Amino acid sequence: MPDDKINMFRMIPSVDRILESLSNIEELPGYPRSLILRAINEVLDDIRKNILSENIINDLSGLNIESVTEKVLQRLKALSIPSLRNVINATGIVIHTNLGRSILADSVLKRLMDVASGYNNLEYDLDEGRRGSRHSHVEGILKELTSAEAAMVVNNNAAAVLIALDTLARGGEVIVSRGELVEIGGSFRIPDVMKKSGARMVEVGTTNKTKLKDYEEVIGPDTRLLLKVHRSNFHIIGFTEEVEMAQLSELGKRHNLPVMEDLGSGCMVDLSQYGLQKEPTVREALSEGADIVTFSGDKLLGGPQAGIIIGRKDLIDMIKKNQLGRALRIDKLTLAGLEGTLNIYRDERVALMEIPTLRMICQGYDSLKAKAARLYRLIGKLETKAFSIDQRDGMSKVGGGALPLMEMPTRLLRLIPAGMSAHMMDEWLKSCPPPIIVRVEKDSVLMDVRTIADDELKTVAQAVKNMALSRD
Repeated sequence: MPDDKINMFRMIPSVDRILESLSNIEELPGYPRSLILRAINEVLDDIRKNILSENIINDLSGLNIESVTEKVLQRLKALSIPSLRNVINATGIVIHTNLGRSILADSVLKRLMDVASGYNNLEYDLDEGRRGSRHSHVEGILKELTSAEAAMVVNNNAAAVLIALDTLARGGEVIVSRGELVEIGGSFRIPDVMKKSGARMVEVGTTNKTKLKDYEEVIGPDTRLLLKVHRSNFHIIGFTEEVEMAQLSELGKRHNLPVMEDLGSGCMVDLSQYGLQKEPTVREALSEGADIVTFSGDKLLGGPQAGIIIGRKDLIDMIKKNQLGRALRIDKLTLAGLEGTLNIYRDERVALMEIPTLRMICQGYDSLKAKAARLYRLIGKLETKAFSIDQRDGMSKVGGGALPLMEMPTRLLRLIPAGMSAHMMDEWLKSCPPPIIVRVEKDSVLMDVRTIADDELKTVAQAVKNMALSRD
């Protein structure tokens, strides 16, 4: 190794010396010793790598104790920031899969705090004074809202599909249309889940056209289930045909086969009443003859992530006894959040106002225009050469694999690059506390006010003003 590098290695402060330097900082928060040592070792490792890669040659100021101590302090702050934290969603995608999907209602958050802060009757029957079932906390209200005979809940909809198929069709055949073999986020594919369940998939029809006779022709002694999957995250248009649930249900009855529908998003409200695109509701799926319906607790339902299974009591009872249920079961906080969300649906008008997902989806253009104007005023006139700002119309999306063709008119603030590129602005806003997530389109930064909460407007405005000042 060259002498100059050996000398630089000798100049690196020792761990003990850095600890002594840190101890002299009176305002230093009470970081655990283990975290302090981790920060020191990481900083020293970085310095050694820089010496070996010749990133440190002439400027040796980075090796003095003051500089190294400052780097350790910065690393400590970075290590202390929680990995999972709140962000501001300025993308206009309401159910943003990467940003935690649905936001819970205020009343639901209070329920979570109540349940989390003490013991509860998760698996205790207060009336009988003995062990109970965690399913009982939401089964009653699910039956009330959907007219199902029975219900149970697992940790997500993929789990709901898996345990239903494993219970009803393991070792047998499940018939499904080729046009419904969906893939959703995270490479979750219906064929793969079916394989894991021990059922054998029998595809019928073509990608764009499936007829009732296609199902009937392949029913045999090994057939255990007829499956319909709602194409919630894509559409097939043009020369198409599919079998409606009522027809499939009638076919199932003739052959004594249960019929299951995976609805995916699990809409509880007929959105077409409010000028939006029609999405099949859970109650409609049951009324049209489905024996089992699975859907998500978040997404369009607007609750916590969960997988809900409703339908015929004899089939639900069988699924409840499946040993997979132990591995896929829902926890107490998710149950509390789901129960609280479902309670709001007892009054649809209240649900539209209190459930953030529904409120944002149904928000009108005029109110969005007023919100954008307020944000624009809060930012005010900026004397900066970094970027300029204007307001314009745009489109929001539902997201979360729901209503893929529906776009909702909205109002945007556009940051137009000058001294800063769109990429630089995007990175700067993501580094804010809290991070602000935006859209970057056609070399401009777009902020869609549909998904920015009213109490977040001042934070966003201040971040934009700070970004302008940082470049001047």
